[in-house]
Amino acid sequence: MGHRLWAAVAPVVLIATVIFAIDVTLQRVPKGLSVVACVVLAVAAAAYGFVRRGLARILGLTVAVLLLAAAVMLVFVEHDPRDDVLIVAGVLATLAAAREAFRARVEWPGAQRPDHPVLFYNPLSGGGKAERFALAEEARKRGIDPIELRRWDDLEQLVRDAVRRGADGLAMAGGDGSQAIVAMVAAEYDLPYACIPSGTRNHFALDLGVDRNDVVGALDAFVSGGERRVDLAEVNGRVFVNNVSLGLYADAVQRPEYRGAKLRTLLDTVPEAFGPNSKPPSLFWKGDDTQQSAVAVLVSNNPYRLGRALGSGTRPQLDRGLLGIAAVAPTRESSTEANRHHLGMHQWTATTFELYADQPVPAGIDGEAVLLDPPLEFRTRPGALRVRIAPGHPGASPSALHPDKPWALIYALAHVAFRGVHAQRASR
Repeated sequence: MGHRLWAAVAPVVLIATVIFAIDVTLQRVPKGLSVVACVVLAVAAAAYGFVRRGLARILGLTVAVLLLAAAVMLVFVEHDPRDDVLIVAGVLATLAAAREAFRARVEWPGAQRPDHPVLFYNPLSGGGKAERFALAEEARKRGIDPIELRRWDDLEQLVRDAVRRGADGLAMAGGDGSQAIVAMVAAEYDLPYACIPSGTRNHFALDLGVDRNDVVGALDAFVSGGERRVDLAEVNGRVFVNNVSLGLYADAVQRPEYRGAKLRTLLDTVPEAFGPNSKPPSLFWKGDDTQQSAVAVLVSNNPYRLGRALGSGTRPQLDRGLLGIAAVAPTRESSTEANRHHLGMHQWTATTFELYADQPVPAGIDGEAVLLDPPLEFRTRPGALRVRIAPGHPGASPSALHPDKPWALIYALAHVAFRGVHAQRASR
């Protein structure tokens, strides 16, 4: 099914779902209000539990589960559950059709094959994907020299040594922290770089348009791939490809128990940042004539789409020459002694950003725990990296064509339905 057909299907399913949902809601008034009340109270109880410890947390989360269970029971007892299943199915079908309609595929200009490309691979990354897919052997078949990264090796030194020996193309198969090191050296020498998605999540590969399910095929970037330029970013001189997190997540990844119990460690960190006895925010930045504090900050190499139904958590573009900044910050402070804050999300973009603190700041740089000395100076490096993309891979972020405004969805779908989505070719 092509882009145009998916674009035609999505609004039809959406309109039908909305009409059906309105009809069901009108039939359930006022009994349906009890379901809504249970859900609202469950959310409040869960929020209470997350920001507390011990018995208070157990109590809050238990009440939330019981209220949600009550809401489900009310749906099955008071109403025909098939109506709810149809509404949910309609919403999911709309999103799936819209996602297919906006699926991007970009053809980047062909580039000369490197004479001596080198692949660095971490055999432990992604649960051993390098060994499972025989990456070293597959690389040799393509004329790419594989170099295994061992536990005690200095990756940056390995890459620089390879360049001194004549490497003219650099690829990395590993996590995003390792990708950033190889990308940094590649940008420094203006060498082509390829991202091989053998890590656990491969966020950078996703936003570059590399097919994360085609680990071996990504090696063809140095055989017959196209080339594009993307931005890098840095904090206090250290390059990152995805983001730097400060606050809740950064505090969690500093803890030794994080690797073995990520969710539990994150939950244990929540009360310290947002609980009733939390300390006042120590991170702050300066505006024109103001100083704004924050309990959590995310600075990214180009802005993310956050809180959207389509493409949330991805970056539509990696070549805007901008930092994306998202901060959880107080909207107003209460006067209580418990230092409770009314928090809100603030988002903006900039080419540079400075963040201050009164002590060294725990940070997660592309998911790796570090300690940074303030002030934290962020800047973007536009078009710094030459990236090779394998033929057949998307070549663009999954959200590259998604409309920025929710209400623009119908217009965008109509545009695709009547005019189609054409493969784009880079101009640079």
